[in-house]
Amino acid sequence: MIVTTPDNAIATKIADDSSPAENNSGTPSLERMRATNDPRGNKQGRNGQPRRDRRDVHGWVVLDKPIGMTSTQAVAVVKRLFNAKRAGHAGTLDPLASGGLPIALGEATKTVPFVMDGRKRYRFTVSWGEERDTDDTEGRVTQTSDRRPDPEEIRALLPQFTGVISQIPPQYSAIKVQGERAYDLARDGEVVALQPREVEIHQLTLTDQSDKDNSVFEAECGKGTYVLALARDMGRLLGCYGHISALRRTLVGPFDEADMIPLEELQALCDRAASGEASLADALLPVETALDDIPALAVTRADAARLHRGQAVLLRGRDAPTCSGTVYVTVAGRLLALAELGHGELIPKRVFNLTGLTASPDRKDNERV
Repeated sequence: MIVTTPDNAIATKIADDSSPAENNSGTPSLERMRATNDPRGNKQGRNGQPRRDRRDVHGWVVLDKPIGMTSTQAVAVVKRLFNAKRAGHAGTLDPLASGGLPIALGEATKTVPFVMDGRKRYRFTVSWGEERDTDDTEGRVTQTSDRRPDPEEIRALLPQFTGVISQIPPQYSAIKVQGERAYDLARDGEVVALQPREVEIHQLTLTDQSDKDNSVFEAECGKGTYVLALARDMGRLLGCYGHISALRRTLVGPFDEADMIPLEELQALCDRAASGEASLADALLPVETALDDIPALAVTRADAARLHRGQAVLLRGRDAPTCSGTVYVTVAGRLLALAELGHGELIPKRVFNLTGLTASPDRKDNERV
């Protein structure tokens, strides 16, 4: 099904060696990247199978997730491509959805909440005439109608779904009900009365109506919004029912379509890196890309040493910053820590250790140009 959980329902998912095999999702085999001339550290493990040493990799890969792959599988694939020790994602996309899946590697996992709290943008198709129990194409048909809305009706309805609105999550959602996920209860045949919640839709537009059965929309929304519920509720108010038949995420926090890299392109870059013709660092965005909306504060090396040890720093004098709140701290242009600034005191909250593979200097210089 498509996006049955909101973007804030699942925080960082850390992929380990027991993650589902990506070949089960129909993606190209990674065996060719495990050849003995691969510079990523193959060794013989048990049963003669190659064992690769994990390494420190820090940064973001914004995967253009293909349809048919789970978010967990996507994280596992990227983690293996980089031989990374740690990896997680910032906002689930279900298998039938495509588009931006920001994958955090290494120290970037410490910045995942800042991405998940950002705006999301979706392009999606609503098919009219059927409501389904999952609110997407995978579900069982529960209501039908011969009526079809015209574009003028649809546009007149959209203001009701713009701004702060009350939304009842889909039955197949990750919300916990008495300790169990709603989608598990739904699969067991239970109908759960989920409570409405407030979400914010910044923009919702009808972009195409190629035929009477399908309408294409674009939505920009805050965290926790269920795109599935938008289709369900619009269909009910229009008196024709509806469900989502296609969905693509085009923006997640600071990451847009220009940042996305298709899986095939990432695999090709990995092959070139194995032969010394490219660097996997070229696929990484810097850790601090996730902190675009947070003020940056440069400190001296002496103050940096204190912050690195977890000690607070007093900032006094004419050049002391006057702002307060969360800042990200740099030293000599390099990310050092997330800290709280107030009353002239800088208190470290998360310290970064960026030893290992990081984004190439070109990615830093050209970013957001």
